[in-house]
Amino acid sequence: MRIIGIVFLLFLLACHNTGGGTSQLSDTAIATVSTVPMAPDTSSLAGRWYLQPVLPSDTATGKIPWLELNTDLSRFTGNTGCNSMHGKFYFSKTDSSLSFSDKIFLSRMACPGFNELGFLRSLTSTVRFKLRHDTLIFIGDGHVELSKWIRKMHK
Repeated sequence: MRIIGIVFLLFLLACHNTGGGTSQLSDTAIATVSTVPMAPDTSSLAGRWYLQPVLPSDTATGKIPWLELNTDLSRFTGNTGCNSMHGKFYFSKTDSSLSFSDKIFLSRMACPGFNELGFLRSLTSTVRFKLRHDTLIFIGDGHVELSKWIRKMHK
């Protein structure tokens, strides 16, 4: 019932703006909207995800890192951008928690200029995830965004 009231309040505020400009919500309306908890979306965590590169070292090898998450078996496969990898992960449908095992098995190719250790540390530092419009965000302690992943690789 509370959500319907908030939606109605936002609708009234939007309709009240007759000047053609942007409307401004009151502090009370914003505070009310921000306290509505969002249900975690775990319906599409499974499948293949491609890293959205941020640093030049993310693509130093010319490859985009990827992960294939099998939620039925709690196992993943992928590529760090240098080496193939596989291991276990744990997730919760109720609170969006996500963690990767410290025991990640890797192939052993050398890739100069690629910070594979940093990539792996970021992966194993993940404690939570968010799904937004086919973007998977790995979050660490202190709500820090560690990496973003997408379903399809852009060329």
